[in-house]
Amino acid sequence: MAAHETAAVQETDRRSFGRSEVLERQREEFGGFSWGADFFGWLSAVGVATLLTAIVAATGAAIGLTKSSDATSTVGIVGGILLLVVLMIAYYCGGYVAGRMARFNGPRQGIAVWLIGLLVTIVLAVAGVIFGAKYNVLSGLNLPRIPVGEGSLTTGGLIALAAVLVGTLLAAIAGGKAGTHFHRKVDRVGLS
Repeated sequence: MAAHETAAVQETDRRSFGRSEVLERQREEFGGFSWGADFFGWLSAVGVATLLTAIVAATGAAIGLTKSSDATSTVGIVGGILLLVVLMIAYYCGGYVAGRMARFNGPRQGIAVWLIGLLVTIVLAVAGVIFGAKYNVLSGLNLPRIPVGEGSLTTGGLIALAAVLVGTLLAAIAGGKAGTHFHRKVDRVGLS
């Protein structure tokens, strides 16, 4: 067989696979967790959270929202909601980055970004407890916090914690799913 005939046969064989069969073969080969993509997604989430928190804090300081000391005031509640929104946007972006880098299993990549963030937070909190306040990285960062004292765990604090955990998890999953859409568009063009 001539070279051009061999290429034509290979092209026909490749096109004989449907879109779903090709994607399934690719997913089997390259699917699953991509810890490198997930780590860079988490770094993106941390970067976005830092930038957005700085913007929110600067805006609050500029319009005089930091003058209230009552933790249950409207300012405290609004600050908590803004912090939740900032974290959700950050984890959406982190999930998007991981889903886009990994190509497959975007929601799974988003979950991994969230898990890395949770694990790092737990490790830093435990290190602060074990080594004392001097090494408590989380308290030393002076980031805006949900208005609940560190020593007391109230119903409001539990609700805020649950909102942050569930909200950031859902945002990371949605971001991971959105990150894989680009690859589906490319696959549709490539397999048509």
